[in-house]
Amino acid sequence: MRTKAAPITSLPVREEMTTKYSNLTLESHSISMTAMPMKENNKGNQICVDRGIMLQRNVTLERPNMPAEKNITLERPSNVELTCQFTPSGNLNSVNVTWKKGDKLLEDNYLVNATGSILYTQYRVAVINSKQMGSYSCFFGEKKQQRGTFNLKVPEINGKNKPLITYVGDSVVLICKCQDCLPLNWTWYTGNGSVQVPIGVPVNDKYVISGKHANETKLKITQLSEDDQGTYWCHAIFELGESEGHVELVVLSYLVPLKAFCAIAAEVVLLVAIILLFEKYTQKKKKPSDDGKEIEQGEQLKLDDSNGIENSGPRHRKNESVGQ
Repeated sequence: MRTKAAPITSLPVREEMTTKYSNLTLESHSISMTAMPMKENNKGNQICVDRGIMLQRNVTLERPNMPAEKNITLERPSNVELTCQFTPSGNLNSVNVTWKKGDKLLEDNYLVNATGSILYTQYRVAVINSKQMGSYSCFFGEKKQQRGTFNLKVPEINGKNKPLITYVGDSVVLICKCQDCLPLNWTWYTGNGSVQVPIGVPVNDKYVISGKHANETKLKITQLSEDDQGTYWCHAIFELGESEGHVELVVLSYLVPLKAFCAIAAEVVLLVAIILLFEKYTQKKKKPSDDGKEIEQGEQLKLDDSNGIENSGPRHRKNESVGQ
């Protein structure tokens, strides 16, 4: 049975560790967790039939325990103090506490303590190179195991999320940045299939690299051709590891926008041709009907003239008879 101890204090570190890494800065990080109830009443009810009798009862569901996680960015060697705080649902003495780095069980450099109904555990590690980086997890074993994870990683490199589009013959500058950090060195690579090829000394002044010891680096590429398009990787080196970002470069020929223009022009010409043909067809269709109307009008005029001549003949004879 574990008895209640005094409030948690700093973890006693081995003497050689204290003297060797006393000049390192101390990074303290913590995670707080609370045990979820094993069961909770569902809002609905379940109705079943047992031997012809309707039975109604509350349905209870188990809620899964969600692990807590925290990302820690380290640029340089540090003493890292990791603390997990856990509020169990039952007796503190029934909770088993362990630590792991990845899948490896850690057996020292941590303590367990309690204050009231809260259980604490603390782990300290001197991070001096990439071997100490990775994931550290605290486990609280009750009926359901709770886990808190600290991810130790180097700073992330920000490249460009969207492809950078340019044209053949132009120049372009690719940029990678590290926010609030200063890498020891930068290296640029170009992708050749699944292989990364380092970009070193300038080839005919085609590549120019600047900012090798700053928080950002630039790669200038001149006299672009379609062969230059692809993925470019910027690789940053830190004391505790390495990180990289990437920029996607797309190189277009000037024929590409010309093709689009030609396609639009062709559509316009086709549309105009269709309109002209339609108008011509409409005019042809109207012309026979107009000619027919003119013929009818001509025949009507002729008919009227002939009727006029016939009518004037008898009147003349009548006048002659009257004179006699």
